[in-house]
Amino acid sequence: MKTLPKIVLFFSLFLLGTLSFSQDNSRIPPEKPKLIIGIVINQMRYDYIYRYWDKFEEGGFRRLINGGTYCKNANLNYLFTQSAPGYATIATGTNPAGHGIVSSHWYLKLKDEMMYCAFDPDVIPVGGSYEAGQNSPKNLLPTTLGDELRLSNNFKSKVFGIGLKDYTAIFSAGHAANAAFWYDDKTGTWMTSTFYLDSLPDWLEHFNEKQLPDLYLDRVWNTLLPVEEYTESLHDTSSYELGFNGQTYFPYDLSKISRIDRKRKDYSILRFTPFGNTFAKDLALATIIEEQLGVDEYPDLLTLAFSATESIGLRFGPNSVEMEDAFIRLDRDIAHLLQFIDENIGKKNVLIYLTSNHGVSIVPEYLKDKKIPAGYFNHNQAISLLRSYLNLIYDKGHWVKSYKQQQIFLNQTLIEDSRISLEEIQTRIAQFMIQFTGVANAMTASTLQTNNFTHGIFQKMQNGFNQKRSGDIILNLEPGWIEKDGNITNHNSAYPYDTHVPLIWFGWRINRSSISRPVDLIDIAPTITNLLNISAPNGCSGKPILELIE
Repeated sequence: MKTLPKIVLFFSLFLLGTLSFSQDNSRIPPEKPKLIIGIVINQMRYDYIYRYWDKFEEGGFRRLINGGTYCKNANLNYLFTQSAPGYATIATGTNPAGHGIVSSHWYLKLKDEMMYCAFDPDVIPVGGSYEAGQNSPKNLLPTTLGDELRLSNNFKSKVFGIGLKDYTAIFSAGHAANAAFWYDDKTGTWMTSTFYLDSLPDWLEHFNEKQLPDLYLDRVWNTLLPVEEYTESLHDTSSYELGFNGQTYFPYDLSKISRIDRKRKDYSILRFTPFGNTFAKDLALATIIEEQLGVDEYPDLLTLAFSATESIGLRFGPNSVEMEDAFIRLDRDIAHLLQFIDENIGKKNVLIYLTSNHGVSIVPEYLKDKKIPAGYFNHNQAISLLRSYLNLIYDKGHWVKSYKQQQIFLNQTLIEDSRISLEEIQTRIAQFMIQFTGVANAMTASTLQTNNFTHGIFQKMQNGFNQKRSGDIILNLEPGWIEKDGNITNHNSAYPYDTHVPLIWFGWRINRSSISRPVDLIDIAPTITNLLNISAPNGCSGKPILELIE
C-alpha cells in the first residue's frame, strides 16, 4: 500500500507531461500557412509609424511590429512611384520595366489613344456600372504570387483580391485568381468583371444589399480623439488643404457632402473618408468566412488594399489632422482583423505582410513657406512652349502626341515620314525641357535602351522603363516638386519620401526582430514563394529576404 502514492505521482506527472506536450504541439505552426494575407496601405510614408505611434492601440500596428519582423529600410526602386505600378511590383516581384504597368496611363502609338492600366474592352462588368467594370489584369505581363500559388497545386488554393480601386484588387490578385472585387462609385457596391466571374457570389449579393455605404455616408466624420490631441499634425484649420467643397476642418457632415440631390448620393465620397478602409476590411472578413479561406492544407491568399488614405492624402496632405485621424482609425481596423484571425483561424496558421505602394511629398506650398526648396511644375505651359519650339525647328506639325505624368510621347510616324532622326529629336527635346525650373533630369528613351545604368536616378528610370509603353522623354523633377494637377500634393518620384515605406511580417513562423539593411519591395513575392517551396512569378527579379527564410 505504501507504493500507491508513488504510482499516483507517476501517472500524475505522465498526464501533466502529456498535456504539456499537447499544448506545446498546438502552438507549433503547420508546415505551410493556411492563409496568406497581403495588406497594402496606399500612400503610407515610412515615418507615419513613428509619428502616430503614441496614438496607436496595442492590437494594431503596435502588435504587428512588436510581434513580427520589421524591415525598416524597405524601398521601391524605380522613378514613377504611382499607385498602380506599386501594386503590380509587389505582386509580381519585379519592377515596371518587367511587369509593364509603367504608369496609371500610357500612350498607345498604334491606336493613337491613352490606355488606362487596367482597362480591358473584352470583358463585361459584373455587379456594378459599365464605366467601372471593363477592367482586368490583361495589361500585367508576368504572373503574380497568387498565380503561382494556384498553379502549384492544380488550382486547389483560393486567391481573392479586395480594394476600393479596381487596379488595387486586380493586380494584387493576378490572372488566375478566383476573383478580384472593387468598389463602384456609381452604385456604392462591390463588383468584378467577366474576366473572373459571370455573376457575383450569392453571399456578395447579400453583402451589397446591406447598403453599408449609405450608412457610412449618413455619418458625421469627426476626430476619433479630441482634436487638440492631434499634436503630430498641423492645425485643423490649416490653409494647406483642399478639403470638401472648400471645407478643411472637422466635423464633416458626409450626408450633406455626398448628397447630389434628394434621391442620389455621390458614393465616391466614401473613398475620401476612413470609412472606406473599414468597408474594405468588412468585405475581407466576409470573404474569409464565406469562401472558407484557410480551412484546408492548401494555402490560400487574400490581398487587401486600404486605399482611402491615398484620397485623403491628396486632398488634405500628409501633415493634416484628417490624415492622422485616418491612420488612428485604420489602426483599429487592423486590430479588428487580427482579432478575427486569432478567433477563427489562429495566428500560427496565417502569414501576414503589410506594406505600402508608395509614400507622398509634403505639400510644396508648406515647404516653400518654411524656406525649403519646392514647387509645382506647370506641365501644360511647358508642353505648349515645347510645341512652339518644335514648330520653329522642324516646321509646323503635331510633333508631340501626348504628355502624361512626366512622360512625353512623340508622333513617331510623322517623325519617320519627315526623315528626322528619332534620337535627334528626343535629345533636342530633353535639352529643351531641362531648362524649366523644377526639372532635374530629362532622359531620352534612346539613351535608356542603349545603356545600362547601375546606380542613381538613371537606374531608377531604367527600372521603370518599358520599351513598348514608356514615353520618348522621361522627366524627373527636383526634390519637393510635383506636377500641378489640382491635388494639394502627390507622389511620382524616386526620392525617399515617395519610395521609403513600411514592410512588416507577422504570424506563421515569423520571429520578433527587425531588419535594417536595404530591402526592395520586389523581394516580397520571392520570399513568400520560397517559404512555400513553389515557383516565383515568372518575371520575378527580386530575391528572398534571407532573414525570414533561414
